[in-house]
Amino acid sequence: MSKKTTSKKTSKTARLQALGLGLGALGLAAALWGGSAQAQSCGLNNGKKASGEPIPVGAVVGKTGPDDFSASAAAAAAYFSCVNSNGGINGRPVDYQVADDQWNPEVAAQVASKLVKDRKVVAMAGNTSFVECGANARLYAQENVMVVAGTGVPRECFFARNYVPLNAGPRVSATIAAMYAARQYKAKKMVCVIPNIPSLGNWACEGPKEWGRKNGVEVQTLTIDPGSADPTSVVLQAAAQKPDAILFDVPKGLLVPMLGAAEQQGLGRKIHFLSAAPAYNIEVPKAIGAYWKDNFDTNLEFQPLESKGPDNLNWLAIMDKYGRKDDPRDTFSQAGYLSARLLTETLLKMDPAKIDRASVTAALRKVADFRSDILCTPFHIGDGQRHNANFSGPMARSTGTGWAPTEPCMQADDPELADVRSDAQKLGLK
Repeated sequence: MSKKTTSKKTSKTARLQALGLGLGALGLAAALWGGSAQAQSCGLNNGKKASGEPIPVGAVVGKTGPDDFSASAAAAAAYFSCVNSNGGINGRPVDYQVADDQWNPEVAAQVASKLVKDRKVVAMAGNTSFVECGANARLYAQENVMVVAGTGVPRECFFARNYVPLNAGPRVSATIAAMYAARQYKAKKMVCVIPNIPSLGNWACEGPKEWGRKNGVEVQTLTIDPGSADPTSVVLQAAAQKPDAILFDVPKGLLVPMLGAAEQQGLGRKIHFLSAAPAYNIEVPKAIGAYWKDNFDTNLEFQPLESKGPDNLNWLAIMDKYGRKDDPRDTFSQAGYLSARLLTETLLKMDPAKIDRASVTAALRKVADFRSDILCTPFHIGDGQRHNANFSGPMARSTGTGWAPTEPCMQADDPELADVRSDAQKLGLK
């Protein structure tokens, strides 16, 4: 092997290793966007520490496993800390406890039971998991506890009466990315790469498939084992189908090595590569390198991280003051911030002496027009049997050092969303 080849591989390895460090060290976002100069807005904004009877709120996340998937809860924790430092819920602090499901359905059921039955949480907020929706949806319904989740992933997260994700989800996100690939690159054949987690693989890639069937685009699904997938094998299997575009719908911890393998195989100059929302992180373009400059697109479930809307700036300011320096400032963090803000604003409208699980659940079901400049459209909960109110998002392209917006908010043209659109129309939302 030549020194030049070794140097290239060492450089790529260093970039991939740097991602593991860089994804956590995102306090630099404040320096880039001036978040620390912004005043934080949360709760009663009175600067007084809440000292009344705590209100128990919980979350279940997949922190340890194939990838750290806990950014939403970290952002929710920062927001609740801000609330507690500014009067709490009319004097009562939020007692927020986060449990790790370890990407294991049995563990997810155990920790959720402790939060719901032992700690008797009035609601959950900031949940982010690949496995807990399926494990716990029935428990949440039986115990009448609402989950205002940051990030839902498998189908059960979007088809449960008591589970309300703020994000669009992998199916909607992938559908928008496929629509974009067809329009931007005239792609007529695609491969959708997805983990073989139950209720995720077949369901999430069916969105692009159903859209493709209506629009003359062939979409094939490649499911992978997230715990043992070989990056080179995955990209070669996808490329063997001779697609115009390869669409990843995997966590960023799996995505980056796969793009590294695609670069080593020279596939990025032959096939268009895109991703659903997990790729959208400020460190990803630097981690994947200059090869992917103007050559890799991703969907965003929310407005860009650097957008100057007051709510987006507030999220960054709260993360700087109340979050940890290594807490991600990414799309999942935005989702956790929104989930905590929605729950807080709902609680603040209630009599603090009468806050219990039943009253909180009833109040959350009445949320019909929650707005934020982080969202493309108003968000609702309502009294429906399932929840997927966020079904639009922008697109962006890697610049080698960051992301450049390429398309404003696009709505997913997925027939599965017909009932959700109908619920929104009943609430007077467009």
